[in-house]
Amino acid sequence: MAMQLQGGSGRGGRGRHRPLAEINVTPLVDVMLVLLIIFMVAAPLLTAGVEVDLPDTDAQEISEIVEPLSVSITADGTIFVQETEIAYDNLVPHLQAVADAGYDQRIYIRGDKGATYDDVAKVFGRINSAGFTRLALVTD
Repeated sequence: MAMQLQGGSGRGGRGRHRPLAEINVTPLVDVMLVLLIIFMVAAPLLTAGVEVDLPDTDAQEISEIVEPLSVSITADGTIFVQETEIAYDNLVPHLQAVADAGYDQRIYIRGDKGATYDDVAKVFGRINSAGFTRLALVTD
């Protein structure tokens, strides 16, 4: 008496399995959701590194592709070029070294709301007197 077990192929083989023609998308969806969350968390961190509370205005946005050079003035009057703290007297030589390296784009000045008008105006004037004429004030 011959008996066929479930899963057997019926041709004398021991239960050959056919390949499935389906793609399991669950791991793909899991990976994509994790990447989405990572990028949502990381995107706000890609802005300039110095924390400055910018004032609000109704000005139009400026869109440029080149990485901008920013000079930040904190509430206590500390000056930063990008993320590097610079003394007031060393500001012009530092910016001239950057210009000598080939930077010829606009310089963005980011003044904290708590910074005095005097501090921001002095930095603005110092940069302008050194020959940099393409200056912009950054606001929210």
